[in-house]
Amino acid sequence: MVSVLVERLEKVFPPNTYALRDVSVEIRDGEFLVVLGPSGSGKTTFIRCIAGLETPTKGRILFGDEPVVDVEKGVFVPPAKRNVGMVFQNWALYPHMKVFDNIAFPLKIKKLPRHEIQRRVKEVAEALEIAHLLDRYPRQLSGGQQQRVAIARALVKEPQVLLMDEPFSNLDARLRISAREFVKGLQRKLKITTILVTHDQHDAYALADRLMVINNGEVQQIGTTDEVLNNPANLFVAQFFGDPPINVVEGEGRGEYVDLGDLKIPVKAPEGKLQVGIRPTDVYVAEAPLSPNDVALPPARVKLVEYLGFTPIAVVTWGKTELRAVAYGKAAEGGTVKVFLKPEGVKLFRDGKRIR
Repeated sequence: MVSVLVERLEKVFPPNTYALRDVSVEIRDGEFLVVLGPSGSGKTTFIRCIAGLETPTKGRILFGDEPVVDVEKGVFVPPAKRNVGMVFQNWALYPHMKVFDNIAFPLKIKKLPRHEIQRRVKEVAEALEIAHLLDRYPRQLSGGQQQRVAIARALVKEPQVLLMDEPFSNLDARLRISAREFVKGLQRKLKITTILVTHDQHDAYALADRLMVINNGEVQQIGTTDEVLNNPANLFVAQFFGDPPINVVEGEGRGEYVDLGDLKIPVKAPEGKLQVGIRPTDVYVAEAPLSPNDVALPPARVKLVEYLGFTPIAVVTWGKTELRAVAYGKAAEGGTVKVFLKPEGVKLFRDGKRIR
């Protein structure tokens, strides 16, 4: 396997559309990096540049110590010679070929001996538990089985790097969970350097050793899921990553507290207008504080109770100020409840930049 170093990568599409701006990241040998961003953020362009399917405008990419792209020096290694495996969003299986031939296709292109092709296909099919499907056509397979065939085709060539572009988006919710577990276990077993791009934050929770959040072609933050969740670099990251979504309220810094109008938050804050971010897990409804450091807020009215999974979330209000809070105690719509705050969880932003 191999590490991947991306330095100051830029991609401009004519006439003047920036898909990537000054992207730099090192993916360690055997690491699972998830690239997370909304549609149009540049994440697919990023892995296409690594695969060699796009030519960068600036920057360089190294596999280990070997450059596969160096725009300034005129280096560009073609895709076929980069030894990467790629799994696309739609899996791109050949409908007229049986599973065996779909998996074997990249080996046939390399003109490997027939016995070597059979050995590799059998080996990867057994590892992915699809050996019994080798004589079927893609139309005879379920979505999950088709996905495994696409992964097998990417792995059979024994790539240095595995690239995955939204590989779970065509699966239903229950199958996505098992597919994530399968991919994670496979990557751990093979210790292959893997880059997966997605807009679904649940992929990041389930898979990432590290996470790269990207927006408008620019890297917003790189870190573990805990680092990105608990210490977002800016307001975009805070709002894009986290489930349930973070509360963001306009406020005024008053030195010893933040004024939200109908609610005062007891945390130190610089003077002036701020955006206050509080995750629903850091403000909660209960009969008593869960920690001695948590502080009591004034009683609030329950506007609405909703469930995210098995977690009840109460929308609580103080006049015009509204927050979503995890409900550990009883919360009846229209009733009044006790609300507590974890002060260390309060995040302050100014003009979208993190200041606390």
